[in-house]
Amino acid sequence: MRLDKRKNNETRPITIKTGVMEYAEGSAYIECGKTKVLCTATVNFESPPFRDSKGWITAEYNMLPRATIQRNKRDISSMKRNARGSEIERLIGRSLRACVDLDAFNDATIVVDCDVIQADGGTRTASISAGYVALYKAFEWMIEKGYIQTNPIRTQIAAISAGIVNNEVMVDLCYDEDSNAAVDLNLVMDSNGQIAEIQATGEKSMFTKDQLDQIIEISSKSIDEIIKIQRKSLGM
Repeated sequence: MRLDKRKNNETRPITIKTGVMEYAEGSAYIECGKTKVLCTATVNFESPPFRDSKGWITAEYNMLPRATIQRNKRDISSMKRNARGSEIERLIGRSLRACVDLDAFNDATIVVDCDVIQADGGTRTASISAGYVALYKAFEWMIEKGYIQTNPIRTQIAAISAGIVNNEVMVDLCYDEDSNAAVDLNLVMDSNGQIAEIQATGEKSMFTKDQLDQIIEISSKSIDEIIKIQRKSLGM
């Protein structure tokens, strides 16, 4: 029995709201159980040098000091970027770029900021799922203002965490489950069942291909549920 009495294939209650930040071109707020993340998408009208005036998407990830039980120090206190945060930023950025035709808009960089208000496992996957919604709204803003004619998003993406805890495959791990997981996995997938990224680690033991297949199967069904929630939040 899981700590919150969920079935192994059951996600925590998930809600996504849009338009939560007045000044951002796109914004979304997600709650996944006790995990709460605020995402904003900012449109900057310049491209990085390596993109030769073509569009680009990047992400920043931050956890508020009391997002967890014990206070985390802000990065500024150590004068260097948190290594975990940098790794998560790269994951979010790669995931969002995978679903967009970057050549369909010019001279613009969209920065998706993901700020964790409260953490109880799955913050990076929640950031991707809400980050997609914020990004979509930012492109809608660009269309409304006449900067682009059509939305460059090619496919819808979402993400979920999963793993093996006490020899059982479980999806959407809370913190206590994640910290005791023998295997930890994060899956990013689109609405067509295509995989954008898999992060899988044998934290306390190795795992078999059959177990990996089980984790992906249980996770893909949860992603289908999140995609429906995303669409509802976007009024689709």
